[in-house]
Amino acid sequence: MTFGATSPYKSRVIPTAQATAFAVCATALAAAVAVQAQGASDARRAVSAFVSRLADTRVADLEVRQSLTIYHSDGRHPQSTGEQRVMLKMPRRQRVEQVLEGRREVRLTVGDRTWVRHPDGRVVEVPPGERDRARAALFTALPRSAEDLLAEWKSFGVRDDVTHASRVRGRPVTVIGAGPGERATPAVWLDPEYGVVRVVTRDRLPSGSALVDVVFSEHRPLLAGFHFPHRQELFADGRLLLLVVVRSAAVNVGLADALFDPGALRREP
Repeated sequence: MTFGATSPYKSRVIPTAQATAFAVCATALAAAVAVQAQGASDARRAVSAFVSRLADTRVADLEVRQSLTIYHSDGRHPQSTGEQRVMLKMPRRQRVEQVLEGRREVRLTVGDRTWVRHPDGRVVEVPPGERDRARAALFTALPRSAEDLLAEWKSFGVRDDVTHASRVRGRPVTVIGAGPGERATPAVWLDPEYGVVRVVTRDRLPSGSALVDVVFSEHRPLLAGFHFPHRQELFADGRLLLLVVVRSAAVNVGLADALFDPGALRREP
């Protein structure tokens, strides 16, 4: 699940790494582009309002089981399928267990460090450049402040001084980072009830720089005030590369600390 093109297997897994960074977590009314000061205020107001809705929602951990379909680079033909078990434990711990074409891989992130257990049993720490792509909590609000979310979105190139109103599937959203008609600009689309429903960034794939567009849909209530998307689609330059369908999602299941221990990961059979 790295972005290095070192083997045919890894080249097939590339889209999943990008999707994992957005999978757990957590989105056309025309509007004039506001002046910069007003745009920053609107972005902070929209994010603060969403975060405040979740003020009484307590999430200690989250476990998601989902199916993956990876598409050929043409975006039309499925290439391979797999399964993932994604586990988040507050604060800032994540474990992703993936089986793709019978090969099992585990990716563990604790704070700013990430380790990968490869199918052959080797455990290696991920270099910083690849580590950034494993930060799954970036686009979720639990249990984060509006300032933290905006700061981390800015690290992906999302500007907080440009906003506009739009609609997604008939629902109002605030687009943070892009003005009306700007399709190739890093942006976060925020639904006031569902949270993030779309993320647009630029990333580097084996074929070069690409516009990566992740769409979250089919939100279902998971906990009071907290909706979770059961469908995620990842596009690169307009071509579908990955479809994620959630089979189950549960909060506060009591995930063991040992699941997030890098030492224990090395000792696993």
